[in-house]
Amino acid sequence: MSASAQPELTSEQADEIIRGRPFVGLLVLAGIVGFVVSFAAWLFLEGTYQLQQLLFKNLPDSVGIDGELPLWYLVVVLAVAGVIVAFAVARLPGKGGHIPAHGLAGGDPAQPIDVPGIMLAAVGSIGFGLVLGPEAPLIALGTGLAIYTVHLTRREVPPQAMMIIAAGGSFAALSFIFESPIIAAIILIEATGLGGAQQRLVLLPGLLAAGLGSLVSIGIGSVTGLNTSDYALGALPLPKFDEPSVADFFWAILLAAVIAVVVQLMLRIGRETEKLATPRPFVVLPAVGVAVAVLAFIFGAATDQSSVSVLLSGQDALPVLISGADDWPLATLALLLLCKGLAYSLSLGSFRGGPTFPALFLGAAAGLMAAELPGFSETSAVAVGMAAAAVAVLRLPLSAAVLGILLTAEAGAGSSPLIIVAVVVAMIITLRFSNRMEPAPDATAPG
Repeated sequence: MSASAQPELTSEQADEIIRGRPFVGLLVLAGIVGFVVSFAAWLFLEGTYQLQQLLFKNLPDSVGIDGELPLWYLVVVLAVAGVIVAFAVARLPGKGGHIPAHGLAGGDPAQPIDVPGIMLAAVGSIGFGLVLGPEAPLIALGTGLAIYTVHLTRREVPPQAMMIIAAGGSFAALSFIFESPIIAAIILIEATGLGGAQQRLVLLPGLLAAGLGSLVSIGIGSVTGLNTSDYALGALPLPKFDEPSVADFFWAILLAAVIAVVVQLMLRIGRETEKLATPRPFVVLPAVGVAVAVLAFIFGAATDQSSVSVLLSGQDALPVLISGADDWPLATLALLLLCKGLAYSLSLGSFRGGPTFPALFLGAAAGLMAAELPGFSETSAVAVGMAAAAVAVLRLPLSAAVLGILLTAEAGAGSSPLIIVAVVVAMIITLRFSNRMEPAPDATAPG
């Protein structure tokens, strides 16, 4: 879905394409893709959620494990996850999908033959509790299914039209987890670098696919939609906040800077883990699973919170964390950040999934800690933490700002200026800091 691979179009050429009858057929096909992909996205999200419930709640209850999960159980589950994902990476087409240590998206679009391996790796990672989100596998699922749907029509489709339909599938899949076609559009356009006249060609079918596909979740008329309340991320239950203070701005700049630096350290750990995992996945991935299990056990044993708090992507636990902020002492939050942050760092370079939701969760937890600073309100601290963490991981400033603003929308507009400032500060520091940490390109290598 790379924009650079497509020839540049003028605005007049794009208008002519949109007015033409073939484009209407493309819109119809995009609508069909939206329904198909949204239903598949629901199956994936519901399946991984139910697998998490089975592994970390129902199965322990059925074998007589009361209270906290023992270390042996966590080790077995997460080591098995390592074997499953290693098999998908080493033996199946697609190599399990995009490595999350490199951001949200990258490389060529997923082809239909890649989808089974990518989904197996995603289920083995997300369903078994590794600290990664579902957004990257959803993008691959949407792209691969869109291309497969076009192939089923047995029609000759030009490469540019195929790219548009593939983008529409990604729109539909990503909008399912964010409950918003607009957020999906912003993230995908910014991530792929689509611009100019070509952006309009992709945006119209993409929004149509996502909009019609959303009927799968919300329903239409007397037909009830599919339930997504257990994993879709909506506005957070934060206190009302209408006007930032000078102290809010000061602490927002400082918190954004700290988060940007820490996130780059996490990504560095992820990339170092990738170097070990790539040549020997059947050894490193189970070992990483065991390490994550130990981190979860340490947290559960040292606090009165569940060890599962260290596991999973965090999008379903984020509202619970915010609404129950009074139940999290500073020491517990600090240990959560340490253990979940390390588990996230290791998962980024070994398992398969998306980097966004754990970053949002960790940013919110850091914000709850920072809210203890004098003059720094809870709502502004959480908003700044999430936005700074998102832009530091994704390097998509507009997407991070929109995410932060929409997730805090119910608390009022007071945090919006702080979110913008935090995104700018974190983005600048991310680019400067990552430039020092990443090796310089080899000047003798081919361009």
